[in-house]
Amino acid sequence: MTKEDREFLNQIMDYANEVMGDVDPEKVRISEQLEKLRPILQKLAMVYKMPVEDVFIKYMDLATEAALEQNKKFEDDYKEILGETPKPKFY
Repeated sequence: MTKEDREFLNQIMDYANEVMGDVDPEKVRISEQLEKLRPILQKLAMVYKMPVEDVFIKYMDLATEAALEQNKKFEDDYKEILGETPKPKFY
């Protein structure tokens, strides 16, 4: 992930923590969560001259990439405790 990508993601994550800090994502519909994120998504769309939909897609891609990085770091940090991590099977 590039520095610019990290800054892009952090802007959305910071905003989300501000406006949805007390929201349980498992209990609130996705449409309601997106509505709360709309202002930052629109702001970034204007800054980056992208459609709002593309900003959302980029956010989801970067959030997934960040989660994978975090999971990899966790696995590396606790490799001795966890043992060999089973590889997922793709059918």
